[in-house]
Amino acid sequence: MIRVKIKKAIKKAMEMACPMATQDLKLNTKNRDAAIHAEHIQYGPLNVDEPGDYWKDIAEYWNTTIDAAKKSLCSNCVAFDISPRMIECMPGPVSDKDGILGYCWMHHFKCHSARACRTWAKGGPIEKNDISHQWQEKAAIDEGV
Repeated sequence: MIRVKIKKAIKKAMEMACPMATQDLKLNTKNRDAAIHAEHIQYGPLNVDEPGDYWKDIAEYWNTTIDAAKKSLCSNCVAFDISPRMIECMPGPVSDKDGILGYCWMHHFKCHSARACRTWAKGGPIEKNDISHQWQEKAAIDEGV
């Protein structure tokens, strides 16, 4: 009985390990680049200080104003994880003058709070470990494939 409980506890701990993309730069870059280039995602802008036409283009896509689009950021997206456990998963400092680095559960890469994408959904960020765990359980993907 105790052996079964220990095995279940170990399995649960392994399942809640850091997402692979937070630990593997090559995988994170692959996933991030896919999100930049995918027509339905368009993660950006590349440089938040020089966004080019990014906000105009995303505002047109959403049929809204540039000001409204600029308020729909990763920082307030339902899939943006900045829980304490996720901050621990990051490879180094996670904040700068523009915001904080978190994890995107929709597209599986380290994401900056000052950016946005076309799949943005209101309701975030994720700030509690138990909610982060729920997203990880829902994701149930093999990020290494």
